Amino acid sequence: MKSIILSIIIFFTVAIYSNVPAQSAKTSFKLKDLQKLVNLSSPAISPDGSQIAIIVSKPDWEKDKSDQEIDLVNVADGSLRTITYKRENISKLSWSPDGGSLGFIASDSGSKETQIFIMPMNGGDPQCITDSKTGVTEYSWSPDGKHIAYVAQDTIPNPKEIKHHEDAFQVTDNNYMVRASLQPWHLWIVSSKGGKARQLTKGAQSLCTDQETISPLEWSRDGNSITFQLFPNVWEGNAWHCTIAKVDTNGGNIQTVIQDEGASKPQYNPITNTLTFMRPRNGDQNNGNAVYAAINNKISDITKELARNINSYIWLPDGKSLLFTGEKGTRSVIWNQSLEGHPKMLDLGNVNIEGDITVSKNGVIAFTGSAAYHPMELYVMTSLNANPKQLTNLNIFVDSLSLSKTENISWKGPDGFNEDGVLNYPVDYKPGTKYPLVLVIHGGPEGASTEAFSALPQLIAAEGFFVFQPNYRGSTNLGDAYQHAIFRNTGEGPGQDVMAGLKKVEQLGVIDTNRIGISGWSYGGYMTSWLNGYYPSKWKAAVEGAALNDWVMDYTIAYYQTGDLYFFGGSPWSKEYWDIWRDQSPIVYAKFVKAPTLIMGDAGDPNVPIVNSYEMYHALKDNGVHTEFYTYPADTHFPHDIVRTTDVFKRWINWMVKYLK
Repeated sequence: MKSIILSIIIFFTVAIYSNVPAQSAKTSFKLKDLQKLVNLSSPAISPDGSQIAIIVSKPDWEKDKSDQEIDLVNVADGSLRTITYKRENISKLSWSPDGGSLGFIASDSGSKETQIFIMPMNGGDPQCITDSKTGVTEYSWSPDGKHIAYVAQDTIPNPKEIKHHEDAFQVTDNNYMVRASLQPWHLWIVSSKGGKARQLTKGAQSLCTDQETISPLEWSRDGNSITFQLFPNVWEGNAWHCTIAKVDTNGGNIQTVIQDEGASKPQYNPITNTLTFMRPRNGDQNNGNAVYAAINNKISDITKELARNINSYIWLPDGKSLLFTGEKGTRSVIWNQSLEGHPKMLDLGNVNIEGDITVSKNGVIAFTGSAAYHPMELYVMTSLNANPKQLTNLNIFVDSLSLSKTENISWKGPDGFNEDGVLNYPVDYKPGTKYPLVLVIHGGPEGASTEAFSALPQLIAAEGFFVFQPNYRGSTNLGDAYQHAIFRNTGEGPGQDVMAGLKKVEQLGVIDTNRIGISGWSYGGYMTSWLNGYYPSKWKAAVEGAALNDWVMDYTIAYYQTGDLYFFGGSPWSKEYWDIWRDQSPIVYAKFVKAPTLIMGDAGDPNVPIVNSYEMYHALKDNGVHTEFYTYPADTHFPHDIVRTTDVFKRWINWMVKYLK
């Protein structure tokens, strides 16, 4: 659920384009290969563009954890050296303005809280410059590199009373998993050499939410103020009411800069004082995120020509244009655009961007991405017109595997929409043979299935299945009109989109239409539950993970709560909206389900609470449907560790093998 959540399965996804038939001499992608995938994150290019720092995470199956390190990659020749050891929870790489030091957030082995570390590039160990009792979640260098602003949560004001069990707290917009009254997160400033920190903001408003939604900290060019995203309180359910504010570095009251609700990710033009920020287009939460610019007291949407969701953006160093990232069809791409110009898509060849972009002062661009037949690596572009150059080869073992052929498939959907999705072929596909099909539906719903290799579809295809990953209204890849079309039509409309795509796949003549399974996690789980009951004769098996089965329950106890309102326009407890919330809940159609159904989820999921799954489990079981339900003792929306992730995928695949083959 939610665009920042999408399908949590992506956490263990490696992006790769695969458009050539598999070679039988190679072995296919297996669960043991899932346990080898190296993840790259937080690329940060040095100001002079000569080297890139990157976080490399390698799964450790025996210890069920990821071993992290920071690697420094030379742009000229791709040579790599590791510069940190035995650090945990590493995040947020950032160079000092002069390039002499590299900052990062991490915790020492055995330490509970994360702090800011500064590593001199001329030699020496990283130095911890903060001692926050609650840990650091975000930070930013001042323009002169002498200070660092950071965000930390306030300490509990009454620890003795809490210890004595005087700990009742008022329920407001918190989720059902909250066990204490949470304190807000506030802004601090400290010397980049360390020392006594000074708090700049106070009060009930917060710079972070309980789900760690947080904006970058943006210094003014003169270093006299810091701009940030400000939430009304700590609860994620109210995060969409956020605004943009600033505070002087010498202290003082918080000043509202952008009062439009939903404004986030402020950035200043590196040459002028123009402020840009992201916000759902026209303030409508059902639209994609747009980028706005505040010029001469006038705010304008500089991405209106694209009229689609923007995932991230960054100014180029000359201050004349920006780069945007987002999905276009079944690709993830980059656009370049000046404030008053037209967007131009960069030529990435066969590379698919993943994550944010980092740009040096001389215009060298770096990002993580995937290329044909190869998982995520670090890429660099020396100019806007240059071809992406692969700098790392950390997932080279995949080159020796036989992968599923992957292709775009498009169709004319209901309501006149041009729709698309991704089709994976069985690894050992033989023309003239018909194969069973498994649908894997993405989450969000504000997400998109792209021609990127993800672990689960590859694993299913290796077992002799076609895998169809359909996009549906609400997805972010086909423009705002398509994304907005889910408004007050969360089940039937998307369901018709999926069925129209399925019909297109069936027309290829390669599918055994008597052996089709349906599956998904999060909103993909919602769609699975909906379709499982709405078109019960179509499916021979179903797998639903963390499925939202009851909109009313979701609104009542999930962490985003009031964020659900924008799907329907009003509360499920008001007379006007009473019926629509209930009619579009999959649990209504549970009595029609026929397919054997596997249910999975995390016991402490604050996103789509596990009670949704308990409700569906008993509904199916009491109606004679063969149902199995497994839950993981984790407080996440999808298990974040490699052992449980492997178990989820194994159960998912085995269920389809059992009932479709």
